[in-house]
Amino acid sequence: MNHSKNTPSNGRNSHPNARRDFLKSTAVAGAAASAPYFFSNPKTFAEDAKTKNDRMTIGVIGAGGMASGNINTAKEWLDVVAIADVDQGHRNSFNQRFAAGKADVYEDYRELIERDDIDVIHIATPDHWHTKPLVEAMLAGKDVYCEKPLTLTIDEGKLIRKVQKETGRVVQVGTQQRSTFPLFVKAMAIVAEGRLGKITQVQAAIGGAPSSPVLPVAEVPGNLNWDRWLGPAPKVDYRFLDDGKGKRPLTNGHYEFRWWYEYSGGKLTDWGAHHVDICNWALKLNGQTEGPVSIGGTAKHPVDFKDGFPIQNDRYNTATGFHFNVQYPGGTEMIIRNDTDNGVLITGTEGKIFVNRGKLVGQPVDDLKDNPLPEDAIAKVYRGMPMEHNERKQHWANFLHCVRERKDPISDVHTHMEMLNVCHLAGISARLGRDLKWDNATEQIIGDDEANGFLARPYRQGYQIEMRKGAKS
Repeated sequence: MNHSKNTPSNGRNSHPNARRDFLKSTAVAGAAASAPYFFSNPKTFAEDAKTKNDRMTIGVIGAGGMASGNINTAKEWLDVVAIADVDQGHRNSFNQRFAAGKADVYEDYRELIERDDIDVIHIATPDHWHTKPLVEAMLAGKDVYCEKPLTLTIDEGKLIRKVQKETGRVVQVGTQQRSTFPLFVKAMAIVAEGRLGKITQVQAAIGGAPSSPVLPVAEVPGNLNWDRWLGPAPKVDYRFLDDGKGKRPLTNGHYEFRWWYEYSGGKLTDWGAHHVDICNWALKLNGQTEGPVSIGGTAKHPVDFKDGFPIQNDRYNTATGFHFNVQYPGGTEMIIRNDTDNGVLITGTEGKIFVNRGKLVGQPVDDLKDNPLPEDAIAKVYRGMPMEHNERKQHWANFLHCVRERKDPISDVHTHMEMLNVCHLAGISARLGRDLKWDNATEQIIGDDEANGFLARPYRQGYQIEMRKGAKS
């Protein structure tokens, strides 16, 4: 196995005791676990990370915009020592910005995950490249913060959950709304306190997706290894169109990958991974824990489909508009739609609330003025874990806390896949144009062999997941 390494080693064993010292440390104060967020003054990770051995080393796989935003948020606790990206420009720019050019850089991530001096790994690749490095990193004994959506298929999720259970690795999924206290977590506290009664409907409004004109075949940029960017996906030509209007270029590569079923699930998994997650969290907090039994609805695509596959291969192909109804035991339903205000609407027998990244509204919210939540209501929803920050920064703090304490983070792989299965089922229904019945116990579509064929996908030769025995613990 060849690995393309682009800089000299930066001392692979320069921190031989860093991981052991960090995991032994118990300096984070537990006071925040039972106090309302922002009402306490716990010792923070920043205070803990004053000495070199108290800081964590991190390897980054996928060094684009999402990784940059994440590491910029968490850099006070972490030292970037290794970067892997198939785009030389990405990895070198990231190295300069976050490691003063001193980190080791790789085109192939596999050598990175084998390094003993790396405490945690961040995966921020395109969606179709999440499962393979995540599974291999867990098998290599690494804890991982992986961007959402965790998988491209339902069967990938089964494998991730299996490996996580077997290895005991801590994996945080980048659904940071679960760490946004004044909005989403507060909404969940209202639900958990029974202020809405029995939930009858949850709605995830996630907006529509763009379409594109025909994208011509173009020369692959010299700094990009296109074959490795495609990885497990089918080998196709690189496509690129810049209309010269100053907007982001249209392509089947960087960023725009999310509008191609070959690499993503479109808006259904891009924003669905956020809002469907909140819907699922609300149902579970309200004691409605059974999975869905069916899904149906309508979807509009910018291209024609045959047997669930797009006929044209020269333009975006994910659904641009949709309206799905997901049925649960007992009559509760989930609506996933594109045609109303982005956010989550939760309706119960005693009231309803609406929450998004800008507001939390509804009569039960207004009622808090005279009947406030118990002081520890938000802390209970956050499972008693420290609440030192908010939103993305808190999500990283939660990950690092759970790495230290060997606990499940607030966005663990199991709850993530419970809701992501719904997003994937919506995508299958959209592609085939028909309703689906679901057996949640077996995770199979009932009576539809063709639809069950979409639970997995073939991996291109040379890019299969490397399931190694004797993984580190």
